[in-house]
Amino acid sequence: MDSHIYPPPSAMSTQAAIASMADYDALCAEAHTDYEGFWARLARENLDWHTPFTEVLDESNPPFYRWFADGTLNASYNCLDRHVNNGRGDRVAIRFESDSGEVTLVTYAELLAQVCRMANALQSCGIVKGDRVMIYMPMSVEGIVAMQACARIGAIHSVVFGGFSAKSLYDRIIDVGAAMIITADEQRRGGKNLPLKATVDEALTLGDTSSVHTVLVHQRTHGAITSNDRDVLLEPLLDIQSNSCEPVWVDAEHPLFILYTSGSTGAPKGIVHSTGGYMLWATQTMKWSFDIKDSDIFWCTADIGWITGHTYVCYGPLSAGATQIVFEGIPTYPDAARFWQMIERHRCTIFYTAPTAIRALIKAAEMDEKVHPSRYDLSSLRLLGSVGEPINPEAWLWYHKHIGGERCPIADTFWQTETGGHVISPMPGATPLVPGSCTLPLPGIQAVIVDEHGAEIEHGQGGLLVIKRPWPSMLRTIWGNPERYQTSYFPAELGGTLYLAGDGAMRNANTCYFQITGRIDDVLNVSGHRMGTAEIESAFVAHPLVAEAAIVGAPDEVTGEAIVAFVVLKRTLPEGDEARAIANELREWVRKEIGPIAKPREIRFGDNLPKTRSGKIMRRLLRVLARGEEITQDISTLENPAILEQLKRHL
Repeated sequence: MDSHIYPPPSAMSTQAAIASMADYDALCAEAHTDYEGFWARLARENLDWHTPFTEVLDESNPPFYRWFADGTLNASYNCLDRHVNNGRGDRVAIRFESDSGEVTLVTYAELLAQVCRMANALQSCGIVKGDRVMIYMPMSVEGIVAMQACARIGAIHSVVFGGFSAKSLYDRIIDVGAAMIITADEQRRGGKNLPLKATVDEALTLGDTSSVHTVLVHQRTHGAITSNDRDVLLEPLLDIQSNSCEPVWVDAEHPLFILYTSGSTGAPKGIVHSTGGYMLWATQTMKWSFDIKDSDIFWCTADIGWITGHTYVCYGPLSAGATQIVFEGIPTYPDAARFWQMIERHRCTIFYTAPTAIRALIKAAEMDEKVHPSRYDLSSLRLLGSVGEPINPEAWLWYHKHIGGERCPIADTFWQTETGGHVISPMPGATPLVPGSCTLPLPGIQAVIVDEHGAEIEHGQGGLLVIKRPWPSMLRTIWGNPERYQTSYFPAELGGTLYLAGDGAMRNANTCYFQITGRIDDVLNVSGHRMGTAEIESAFVAHPLVAEAAIVGAPDEVTGEAIVAFVVLKRTLPEGDEARAIANELREWVRKEIGPIAKPREIRFGDNLPKTRSGKIMRRLLRVLARGEEITQDISTLENPAILEQLKRHL
């Protein structure tokens, strides 16, 4: 980690909501002295409540914590109505840029009308409070409208990223018990039309999907689609709806959404977030981590299919009353200067993206001067952000120099699907920055590092990252599986009340800053997205040729971590062209089973896998092989040491 410290620019500090470390310390002291009072104050300042809460935190049934439980509110009302009611209806909410470059401006009043029409459309199809609605949509205004419309009527949305396969979609439909799917004919990405409706059709044939009574189809491209009994075209249905829809007031603990994330076992986990606590933190972190101002043009590049697109596209910016850019396409189309062109065109002031994107754009800029950011006017930027994985110091320094012009702080944010919003992040007007470090916990977040018994360890030593006290935006449970919620996140061996983030970390002995060192379980971070090794292994083993598979991660200069598959076939070991053909067939199979993000970079065939005599796969050994390093560890317990040479060859 780079040890050079970058203080906040004085121009930032003089205008920031949190202007100094003394301000930060005062907030932390307030939270320490009166924990419930601190969160109650923030909840009242950030949200409009229909019924004010009187109870702040209920810890009577740990780890099933409840926040503001007797208060009622509505997420969509807080994102839209309150701004319109306060005379800000003409303010631009979304600057949407399509894949092909058309720009559409949507005001808060227009967005409210669209959401009301969609909410009325859902109700006309029989959707009521508590129903689960699956959203499989392009990155679009319509996708955001669908999410907000669900929230408006108390339906629980579950968004699935448009790159996931029919099988992944099916698994989530079944687990969540979806009553409706909202999709589109196709999505446009990188100049191509990619099917969505066809994938939904396939998913609905894979088993009993009788819970789904309606498939609403948005005509994004007017591409050809097959019609089924459950299908309803969205646009004609919207045309006959009213522009007003009373919000359904829900209690603060009512689930707002369920979002699936990969775990260390095969089955994806449906992470449940409540309405009140989640909305509080989505709004507050906009103010603290991004220091949002009325004059800002905010751009988070994440897709709505991920938690970042939920918190920092759909809910946080709108609740904060901000103007944001929403982009349909990819950073490399029509060329790798697309992001820089858009920052220049929209006069973007806050830019929030993933290290994977930054590293890919560094590579592109080094290979082609025409797409180098120096050729574009990026002077509107005042703040940069990083999300999804730790940003390596080299990428941080390039980002700071070439995008931020050495004047923009970088909010290196650590958080997870499970935390709902940032938990460790600099405050741009206050926190001195160190490349490669997410710095300090936000006020109210009691993050510490402990050993395997739950005891805090001294600074400078690596251990497990945990959060000691419940906080409002934390996940409430795993949908349909409270036991898994308990064992995954509040393990008994750590005392049953510490939230286990699943990441290793250490704190610098001098600065006390946090540095995330990587996952402690079998979960890979590929391009900022978590992929459970067990889920990918299950996909491999489902192929008729595969007897056994083990998945590990290896460093990758662009994606951060790449997937390496060690595979045992139900036949003799293939060689040459045949081996390459089988490897390609398996890559395509995994793409179809899970999605393109799960395709392995390398496949290595062996007669068997390295196992101990008790039959346990030595994954640590596989990780050494995947990295191309020399084996130095003791292999005397290996049942079959000769296999190691075989597994060094990759395709």
